[in-house]
Formats: sequence, structure tokens, C-alpha cells
Amino acid sequence: MRGERLLVIMPAFNEGGNIAAAVHGVKAQLPAADLLVINDGSADDTAAAARAAGAIVLDLPFNVGIGAAVQAGFQYAAARGYRRALRNDGDGQHDPRANRELLRALEAGAADVVIGSRFITAQGDYGTPRLRRLGSALLAGLLSRIIGQRVTDPTSGCAAFNQRAIQLFANAYPHDYPEPEAIVIAHRSGLRQLEAPARMMPRRHGTSSITPLRSVYYMVKVTLAILVNLLRRPPPAA
Repeated sequence: MRGERLLVIMPAFNEGGNIAAAVHGVKAQLPAADLLVINDGSADDTAAAARAAGAIVLDLPFNVGIGAAVQAGFQYAAARGYRRALRNDGDGQHDPRANRELLRALEAGAADVVIGSRFITAQGDYGTPRLRRLGSALLAGLLSRIIGQRVTDPTSGCAAFNQRAIQLFANAYPHDYPEPEAIVIAHRSGLRQLEAPARMMPRRHGTSSITPLRSVYYMVKVTLAILVNLLRRPPPAA
């Protein structure tokens, strides 16, 4: 789009059964984009499957976690001068057809970050468990009050970023609870954010690591992390 270089950032940890389909799905929608899989210390064949599917693969020496893996993607994009970046997860649950809509919203110029939300339309969510849905709604309410605009999907791993956002997150991206904390960081650093519809799909292989008990633990810790973040000086945006 616009003839500008575009990088798709796709973190993956032990997604050998899903990564090839995820890569092929994105490439079918955005054939001119470069696709970077950040292999976060996987113990399976994630890296080999991603390379075979045509992705660039950045191998991390051990499992550093989703936040640090995504920041490595932003650093790669910033170092190589990409003007636009997309993030999709390596489990293949993000419908790649949403990426074009996110890019269109980004290129309209009203936002530096466009977050794909599964909750804007009834068709976007394939069936998030009730406890996770409740936790997401509570977190969305907190974030909406903090940034002064509606947030519906605070843990979405599907988003589009312009060069200003790439530079910010290459230098300062949260590691523990990246998606909701990143919303706060972007707001406090003066970046404009919007949501656009996105659709989630069931995993083809494997199961999510987020159990009901972990959902409760996550909610408590991410709320504390957000409140602590508000006490810190915001990182400067480029």
C-alpha cells in the first residue's frame, strides 16, 4: 500500500503446527510485504517451518517472552527503515483479511496505531471464554478512562503501526503485559490510537497457555503494571 515498505511482525513460541498456515495467510493478502517471524526460543520446528513458508526468521537464543520478542520486531523494522508495520500472532488466530482494513485506517492519517478489535462486531469473536471476556471488559474500562477514548479489545495482538509508533516501540515496549501497557505508553507519549474490526479464529493446533486461573492472575498483575506505568515519565515519541 502506497508503495511503502511494510513489515509484518509475527512472534511465535512453539507454533510449529500453526506457523506455516499463518505465514501463508498473511502473504496471500499482502504479497509485497516482508514477513518477520520472531522465533522466541522454540523447542519445536517453528523456525524451520516459518523459513519453509517464506518468512524471514529472527531466532532468539532462548524464550524471552512475548513483549521482548515483539520489541525485537520493532527494532528490526526501525533499523531497516520500514514506514509501516503490522503485528499478527504466530498461532494463526488472526484472520489475515483484517490486515488490509487496519492499513487503510492507518493510512487515513488519523492514527499512529490502529488496533484490531474482535469485539467491535459480533462476528469478530469466535468464542472467548466467559471469564476471559469479563476480565477483558474490566481492563478495557480501566484503559478507556485512562486514555479518554473507548477501548474494546485491550489484549489484541493484531495491530498496524506507522513509523512514529515503530520508533517509539523499538525504544520502549513493555515486556510483561505488552498489549494493554502499550496502549498507555502510546497515549502518554502523544500517539493517536484507533480500533478497527478484526476477526479471531480458533487455533488449528495446540491450546492456549491462558487458563481461567491465569486469566485472574493476569488481570491483577496487569492492572498494577498499568498503575505503576502512570507514575513513570513517558518515553518521548520520535
